[in-house]
Amino acid sequence: TMRHLTPTETQTFLHQHPDAVFIDCRSTIEYYFVGHPIGAIHVAWNDGEDWEVNPHFAAEIWRQVDRDPQRPVVIICRSGHRSVEAGAFLEAEGFQNVINVLHGFEGDRDEQMHRNILNGWRVDGLPWEQM
Repeated sequence: TMRHLTPTETQTFLHQHPDAVFIDCRSTIEYYFVGHPIGAIHVAWNDGEDWEVNPHFAAEIWRQVDRDPQRPVVIICRSGHRSVEAGAFLEAEGFQNVINVLHGFEGDRDEQMHRNILNGWRVDGLPWEQM
C-alpha cells in the first residue's frame, strides 16, 4: 500500500534510506524550468503535447531500482495528484515500497489559485535547484 509523506517527512526518509530512489514525475519543462528537489531523478509520468502517459515509465523505474521490487520509490509531482496515479501504476507493476510526496513540489493552490504559497517542497524550505 502506498505511503504518503509530507515534504519534510520525505526529506527525513531519504536521509534514513540512502537506497531509496527519488523520482520527479512532472513534465520535462516543469522539472527544468520550475525547478526540482536536489537529488530527484526525472522520469516523466506524462509529457509532450498530447500529455500521453510515458510508455517507458515502469521500465525506467525498474532500471533505477536495479529491478529490486522492495527498494523504496519516492515520487513527487507538482501538487501530489500525478504522483498518486504514477505510484498506483507502479504498485500494479509489482513495486512493493511506493511513497507519495503530499502537496508535491509547488503545493496546493490558495484562494487566488496561486501555488508556492500554502505548502509543498519549496514552501517547506527543502533543497531544490533550477536549470
